[in-house]
Amino acid sequence: MRILYTAIDQQVPGTTGGSVHVAQVAHGLAALGHDVHALVTPGNQSIQDGESIESALRRFKQRVQQEDIFPDSSVQWHSMRPPLGWRQLRWMRVQRITELTRALRADVVIERYYNFGGEGVTAASRTGALAVLEVNTPIIDHAGSLKRLIDRALFFEPLRRWREWQCRQTDLFVTPSTRILPQWVEPRRVLRLEWGADTTRFTPDAHGDVPFRREPGETVVIFAGAFRPWHGAIHLVSAIAKLRARGRPDIKAVFVGDGPELRRVRRAAAGVGNILFVGRLSHWRMPACLAAADIGVAPFDVEAHGPLRLDFYWSPLKVFEYMAAGLPVIVPNVHRLRVLCRDGREGVTYDAAEADGLANAIERLADAPHRDDLGRAARERAVKEYGWDVHCRRLSETLERAHEQMDAKEH
Repeated sequence: MRILYTAIDQQVPGTTGGSVHVAQVAHGLAALGHDVHALVTPGNQSIQDGESIESALRRFKQRVQQEDIFPDSSVQWHSMRPPLGWRQLRWMRVQRITELTRALRADVVIERYYNFGGEGVTAASRTGALAVLEVNTPIIDHAGSLKRLIDRALFFEPLRRWREWQCRQTDLFVTPSTRILPQWVEPRRVLRLEWGADTTRFTPDAHGDVPFRREPGETVVIFAGAFRPWHGAIHLVSAIAKLRARGRPDIKAVFVGDGPELRRVRRAAAGVGNILFVGRLSHWRMPACLAAADIGVAPFDVEAHGPLRLDFYWSPLKVFEYMAAGLPVIVPNVHRLRVLCRDGREGVTYDAAEADGLANAIERLADAPHRDDLGRAARERAVKEYGWDVHCRRLSETLERAHEQMDAKEH
């Protein structure tokens, strides 16, 4: 099938979960034989003064080839940014995306949902293509939602009406959680699907440049993320401080990434010791970095993010990559997380309401004689259930079935 994948506010190549997701799905569907065209913002490839879009796109493609990103992929990458670089103006690309959909004779249009989007769904509805909405953030409002406050202020609720129109036009929803969709969406239109890891690259024996050293006798716990309040990085700093106070200088924490909470986390870590910040790394360097650690930590703080009151709807990229790298994983005892990483089987869970919960979990796992067995089990489960290849195979099968059903109705 010809698939147009519109993710124009995502940078590819990039280091965020969204950019990794887009790149992996496009690559995976192309590897299964589909003709995939992906609309993205070229990562780290700013358009220079006086340069045409075509020139910037050529440089983008050259970089993909030079960095050996997906060398066997036949994805056709198209450079398209939101107007002025603002996600809120994505919908203004409707006409251009509709024209491209017609020119390609696309069978399927996949759009990453955003309340101010709808450009892909609109293009599909205008051209008769199968409309697919990837939903990784709530469509419905949570308590205290800014979208809800705006709708009430404007009386006629334009945001609610617009997203409900998008949902009515959508043939297939792809989401890790059905609780973030309107209740009236029929189950037959929903594919519940987790994100994943590239299990061919993220392996226990991955080699490459590692930005930290492990001294003899050390246990290295690693956190990788975008340093937002709900990622809970500061809780890992607190746990390491408590472990040092218990006389455990053998447990070291490595933080990988960047983001708005980094400065606060660094301040909290000042004077603690055994904490290393290595900054943002190319996603291509992450497999070796994780393979050099012993334990992966994902200390999510669900109280710090209002939408999580609906459900822990994230499909946590870091957890799947930890597991694929053969690391036992530590996560808070939240329903979806304890299903993804089972206590005593692929890692350890803890009660985030307990002041020493994370510190106790780290110490428990650091001293566990069967820690390597947990890591091997985590790797096995990632390969079987959470690989991007598994994700794309299920997605491909569902797209083909939905497209066949749509054809049958038309004829």
